[in-house]
Amino acid sequence: MLAEDRTVLLSGPDIGPLEQEFVLAALRSGWVAPAGPDLDLFEREIAARVGVPHAVALSSGTAALHLALLGIGAGPGDVVVVPTLTFVATANAVVYTGATPVFADCDPATGNLDPDLLAGLLAELSAEGARVRAVLTADLYGSCADYGRILPVCDRHGVPLIEDAAEALGATHRGRAAGSFGRAAALSFNGNKIMTTSGGGMLLTGDAELAGRARHLAGQARLPAEHYEHAEIGYNYRLSNLLAALGRAQLRRLDEMIERRRAVRDGYAKVFADVEGVRLPGGDDLAANCWLTCIAVDPERAGWQARELAAHLAARNVETRPVFKPMHLQPVFAGARTALSGAAERLFREGLALPSGSALGDDQVRRVLDGITEFLDGRR
Repeated sequence: MLAEDRTVLLSGPDIGPLEQEFVLAALRSGWVAPAGPDLDLFEREIAARVGVPHAVALSSGTAALHLALLGIGAGPGDVVVVPTLTFVATANAVVYTGATPVFADCDPATGNLDPDLLAGLLAELSAEGARVRAVLTADLYGSCADYGRILPVCDRHGVPLIEDAAEALGATHRGRAAGSFGRAAALSFNGNKIMTTSGGGMLLTGDAELAGRARHLAGQARLPAEHYEHAEIGYNYRLSNLLAALGRAQLRRLDEMIERRRAVRDGYAKVFADVEGVRLPGGDDLAANCWLTCIAVDPERAGWQARELAAHLAARNVETRPVFKPMHLQPVFAGARTALSGAAERLFREGLALPSGSALGDDQVRRVLDGITEFLDGRR
């Protein structure tokens, strides 16, 4: 297959010799069962990287969100405020507990939870006597939510914050690492994330009791006895030692992978710099991990729509993806309570995620940029 015939992926895994070395060493060690030394070390290394006392390695970021919510007591009759512009797992984890998600709109500039809307929504829910168990943020596409404004709102209403940092490992907000905000946070190591363990995730917290509870539930809630003893329902949520070995190697390369994604984003910023009606949503590029670079296209000003660029690139074997469809528009959440400004729906209509992976070679990046330039030249 010719290089130009291979699809340029949105965010493929970036795996090399170091990862092979770590996984092979784990295999040779005999620790093939879920527990093992790489698992323990991976938890400690991620906790140290983020700057939190406790980390629990799990089968997915969704599992981490689920256990974090259970750890703060979320259940039937509770309400959890969730950003509407996110991946469905953020909202699903709330439903797993029996609690009810209430969706809030985003800041139009960043796509993250709108602090002003949140303040009004919490005041409204408080006045109604609703039992708001948590605010669940999502650090969209690798940029942290505005915790400098969100946390004081939560504190004022006595509502704990859970951070969905699935997309944001390596990002910061005001010098503080993604995954270190609130009572607990979740990371994802899915195959398309900033670093991967194939599948997997991590719960992060400063609360020793919450971490211990999560670890207990993640191991099928087995009690310390010679036989299998269970007093409550648990989950098969633990990460395996082999996957943790892969994660340890990826963590050593995290900074270089982030720098590569930032360089890719910089290329997009330059090609769209003078294009009327096109912007790159997100926060400070130097604070973001640039997991996915998205553009937002105002068709009235640009004279074209994001889906037209997507079709042009698809014809050249370049993968793109629409921005997340807001949760309040998803059939599964039809009729859910919302606090909307229209910002998320506009980003969904006008947004497009472009290839951003750290495994992209210079020739692949040039293919994408040349395809964009060709499209833009045809619209001028």
